[in-house]
Amino acid sequence: MTNDTRPPAAPLPIAPGTWALDPFHSSVNFTIRHLGIAKVRGRFTGFDTELHVGRTVEETRVSATIDLASIDTGNADRDAHVRASDLLDVEKRPTMAFRSTRVSGAGEDWTMDGELTIGDVTRPLTLAVEFGGLVDVPMEGAGRHAGFEATGEIRRSEYGLDFAPGLLGEVVKIQLDMQFVEPAAA
Repeated sequence: MTNDTRPPAAPLPIAPGTWALDPFHSSVNFTIRHLGIAKVRGRFTGFDTELHVGRTVEETRVSATIDLASIDTGNADRDAHVRASDLLDVEKRPTMAFRSTRVSGAGEDWTMDGELTIGDVTRPLTLAVEFGGLVDVPMEGAGRHAGFEATGEIRRSEYGLDFAPGLLGEVVKIQLDMQFVEPAAA
């Protein structure tokens, strides 16, 4: 007899293996307040994500790398300024990287704890993850696709990105829309 009072692990909604990112149906988006009165929305167009689904949720992990120079806020002049050494400094901080440390949840609602690194600063980050579902794509060879939305927020100053206080908000809200393709059967 065991004294373990934890609830049993929820069954995983997708098959084990390394799922390939579908970059054409995925996006990395953010919002930040400008002057405290309006939101500026943007995205990063250069990113790669790996989803490795284990036999159990404890064996499941996610990693991602985002090219900070790929920022796109819809204004080329603003994007060039954000990349510059007095702001993001993409020469010094070329990427942002995430590595999951724990995944938990069931059904459509999951939580992913991990570590986000920007430049030489690594901090914990928790993302709320919604499982959008699993579908067979009717095109030949397209396989099954799984969709996820993950949301969270970071505080810029915790990563040494404390430029333009008062002009730009402290909190950056993150929204990730990801679609992955099931690994081929072995």
